[in-house]
Amino acid sequence: MIDLSRNHFELFGVPERFAVDPEALERTYRALQTEVHPDRYATANDTERRLALQMSAHVNEAYRALKDPVDRAQYLLSLHGVETFSGPDSALPYEFLERQLERREAASEAADMRDSAALERLQEDIREEHAALERELAVILDRDSAWSAAPALVREMKFLDKLAADIDAMLGDLEA
Repeated sequence: MIDLSRNHFELFGVPERFAVDPEALERTYRALQTEVHPDRYATANDTERRLALQMSAHVNEAYRALKDPVDRAQYLLSLHGVETFSGPDSALPYEFLERQLERREAASEAADMRDSAALERLQEDIREEHAALERELAVILDRDSAWSAAPALVREMKFLDKLAADIDAMLGDLEA
């Protein structure tokens, strides 16, 4: 059985840092799930089955948190006592918001015109900006340990994730 008191990084045996190896994370997830999956404890007593269910849920929660860059950054910051989405400095920069509003308007126009190529170009642009923020965040967190500088980037990444999801939905509507 696994130790539920360990943090997500310890549980997965990866360094406590923003940059993680996604393949190693996936391998460890599969190994941990093999070890604690409730099906393995189907014939065990009630206590062991409940414990297996708790451990499986903990492994799933840790995997989701470490797999997603925004969730991983937020979790890492929380380990260092830094709140990401609250406080007086939680507003996004005006220039960033203005650029996203322009993208949203362009996406809406492209959807109205049923222009999937334009939506895909916007989507690619958003992915590139997100990747650049991830690279910047890795430097800020892993190299510089500048915990207080990171929340703004995490909030921007979260906003971009939402915009990308909205554009995915628009693309899905065009395919329907």
